[in-house]
This record gives sequence, C-alpha cells and structure tokens, in this order.
Amino acid sequence: MSLPRVKLSDPVALRGYAHPLRMALIGLLRREGPMTATRAAERLDENVPNCSFHLRQLAKYGLAERAPGADARERPWRATALVTSWDDASDDPRVRAATDALNATQLAHYARQAEEHLARRADEPTEWRTVTGFSDQPLYVTADEMAALTARMDALLAEYDGRIIDPSTRPAGARRVTLVRLALLGVPTPVDGGGTGSDAGPGNTR
Repeated sequence: MSLPRVKLSDPVALRGYAHPLRMALIGLLRREGPMTATRAAERLDENVPNCSFHLRQLAKYGLAERAPGADARERPWRATALVTSWDDASDDPRVRAATDALNATQLAHYARQAEEHLARRADEPTEWRTVTGFSDQPLYVTADEMAALTARMDALLAEYDGRIIDPSTRPAGARRVTLVRLALLGVPTPVDGGGTGSDAGPGNTR
C-alpha cells in the first residue's frame, strides 16, 4: 500500500516548510485528523494567531487545506497527504540550498523527539524499553548497494502502512513508533577500501 504523499520541489515551498511549528502542525493533523487552529494551538501549547498564520502558509504550499466543519463557524484544517517528500539529488543550487535548510530543520525536530523520548523512557514498560532506543551500524557499500538497501527497507516498512490509514487494523497493544533513518556518509579515510577506518563508529549502541 502506498501512502498519500505530497512532493515539494519548488525552493520557496521547501523553505516554507522548513519551520519547526509548521512541521509540528502537519504532524499533528496527520496523527489526529482535522482540527481548528484553536485546537491545534491547545495541543501544541501555542497561541491561536500563530497557528492560524502557519496553517495558511502550509495551505499555500499544498500541505494543508480546509476541511468540512460541524457548523458554519467551525473551520478546521487537514493535511493534504500523510507523507511529505523532496528531492535531495537536485543539481539546482537554489533547490539544494532549500533542501539543506529543510533537512536541518527536520534533524532538529528528530533531536527534540529523541530528547522527549529519553525524558519519559524510565516510565515506559520494560517490553517497550527493550525494543526502542538508539543504535548505529557502520556499512561499506557502493551507492547502488545503498539504493537497493533503502528500497528493501522501504518495502519492509510499507507492510505496516495500512495501520496508519485504518486504525481498525492496528492490533491490541500497538503504539505509534517513530523510526528515524539517517544514512550518513563518513569522512573518507585511506582505509575506506577495506579494514576499519576511524569513521567506523561504535556499531550497535542500543
């Protein structure tokens, strides 16, 4: 199953999405469904005018839209898709600069999520503490092999897409888990062709 997605390619839209509150708003709408700016402000501990402004900006970039309300006074918003993607391989310097800014904002978002996870981790059941956390794994692969590995991971994760769209398919005990993937190139060393380089990393550190 393929999740509904919106792909950003225009530098203006890419930079427009590179904002912590806008990412938080889209994440909220995707998780909890349509809601008003007032409700979004309550959920994110923000002020209503700020949320209203950023929701309008998200609509300008095709990431949010108005949804039917319960009455004429209620004007909720909804996300236009469940996934946002962009092209990191563009040769256009404007696009590359915009995607770099967006990736930096996303990385900071991941860091905040990780900090929040650590802050409450001690209160989680043992079964969940055992299967969540951080790890890393050094690899020596070609670009083609990395692309193939990424495709295999995408296919594996896609098996769970139906549970995002239809909550009734989630088994008892299922919880929302954010799986973050970072493919980071190490600094080239004289031994990159074999052996253990200084950038090999500590391996699995869970």
